[in-house]
Amino acid sequence: MEPETLVRDHTIYACVMGSRAFGLATEGSDTDRRGVFLAPTELFWRFEKPPTHVEGPAEEQFSWELERFCELALRANPNILECLHSPLVESVDDTGRELLALREAFLSRRAHETFTRYAHGQRRKLDADVRTHGAPRWKHAMHLLRLLTSARDLLRTGVLSIDVGDGREPLLAVKRGEVPWPEVRSWMARLVEEGETAARSSPLPAEPDRRRVEDFLVRVRRTSALQSRPYDEVVQGVVRGGGVGQR
Repeated sequence: MEPETLVRDHTIYACVMGSRAFGLATEGSDTDRRGVFLAPTELFWRFEKPPTHVEGPAEEQFSWELERFCELALRANPNILECLHSPLVESVDDTGRELLALREAFLSRRAHETFTRYAHGQRRKLDADVRTHGAPRWKHAMHLLRLLTSARDLLRTGVLSIDVGDGREPLLAVKRGEVPWPEVRSWMARLVEEGETAARSSPLPAEPDRRRVEDFLVRVRRTSALQSRPYDEVVQGVVRGGGVGQR
């Protein structure tokens, strides 16, 4: 099965991300599409496994296979967690709705470490730009401020909201280069400090609900297996609880 076919025929959830989902889109903003596809279980019984992710087939489109998506979400990967909370859902089937219903199961205080680590990496790039070019890439500075704000609020409330709301205009001013770099740098430092404080008393659990997510994944895989070609009687018997050679 071609990767493009997996995305076209087996996507369970698709959304728009980037500036449009964050409430920061302007006239020239791209439309970044992200999705989750469920590879048929029978594909995993071959030596050559289905891909964990697929880029395309459309421009600015990227999709993950469900298991890989869940693994990254359990690790509190910022991009994956935000994908689950996009306000711009383009398509979702019954399995996708079950995935969205699990959003809280993926959230934990691990987010403090992962969001902070990602932010530090982006900050180093901005500082390198300042040393080399005398100014940061302002668009990247804007998105880092947005990420730090989102992380702080998640740790404070236990809820991940990615739309910047009333923060749109101040953030767009940063993107336009209208806010001096020292002021932006102080803003970032304040958000980091507030995130540290929020992490110490966060309502989030220490760890995600891995068991709940795994139960969902196993059930989905089993359902897919039962939809295998009807002549594969051995597979059907095993999936339904029998052993090889048992009916």
